[in-house]
Amino acid sequence: MDQFLGKSSRFITALIISMFCLQSFAQDLPKPESGRIERMPEMASRYVDARHVDVWLPDNFDALKAAGKRFNVIYMHDGQMLFDAKTTWNRQAWFVDRTVSRLMLSGQIGPTLVVGVWNNDKFRHSEYFPQKYLQTMPSEVRQLFVQKALQNKPQSDDYLKFLVNELKPAIDARYPTLTDPSSTVIMGSSMGGLISVYAMNEYPHIFGGAAGLSTHWIGGYDHNSSIPLAAYNYLQSHLASPTGHRIYQDHGTLELDAKYEPYQGFVNQIIRDHGYIENGASPNFMIRIFEGTGHNEKAWSERLDIPILFLLGHH
Repeated sequence: MDQFLGKSSRFITALIISMFCLQSFAQDLPKPESGRIERMPEMASRYVDARHVDVWLPDNFDALKAAGKRFNVIYMHDGQMLFDAKTTWNRQAWFVDRTVSRLMLSGQIGPTLVVGVWNNDKFRHSEYFPQKYLQTMPSEVRQLFVQKALQNKPQSDDYLKFLVNELKPAIDARYPTLTDPSSTVIMGSSMGGLISVYAMNEYPHIFGGAAGLSTHWIGGYDHNSSIPLAAYNYLQSHLASPTGHRIYQDHGTLELDAKYEPYQGFVNQIIRDHGYIENGASPNFMIRIFEGTGHNEKAWSERLDIPILFLLGHH
């Protein structure tokens, strides 16, 4: 257990501090390079704390809507970090609008909007850590992890209920969306990668694709076996059918990403064993390793086109 926890308390403390900083910097409406943001402010929920939801619409949204076009939807976590580096705690952003606009203009994906769901500050870990992983963790490790990392409040299942039962119906009612799973995908980085894959597995009839960039399979700061093994056990019994679903995974080789390779490798094999294929006419699984890149928004922004094209491209 000591080896598992190691530096995790330092990591969690830094994470909490950064999330508070993020909250204080990111109240202003982001200014994307293209398109516009419509905010659903302090969206209330029966399941989790209220939070902002920022919806990005492309430049030609109104014309496309008038022409009867309907839109793919990308649900993304850590919504504060997606569009405008001037409003983020670390002055980095995904610049999602830049990538989606380019892929739309080139005809590689159809009309698409992006739903950026804000994280919940110090409860980010407790909302993003897949709750069912806890079931097979050793009791002593689980108890300490729930106390320290999850603030004694595991709530990822409630977070997903918010997304599926409250947010998605609100988005589908407000915008001309394509509501089928093949047009509805979910993605995030680090802990956001964990919750994205979990969301597709828990709600395979809602999400047809999931992408995790630098997916945080170790769950804390240090190498450990307890959390990855719990993830493997869950995936072994709960992975969504390869029919009608796509999974994207990647990681870099620097910073926190330097720890990921052995765990990601085993996850990849579980996914393959369930019938997902990486080659051929209709691949539904993609794994990429980006040498010399680390665990930050700059790195994720530079490769965001790859998962979006894989999940929503014209196949």
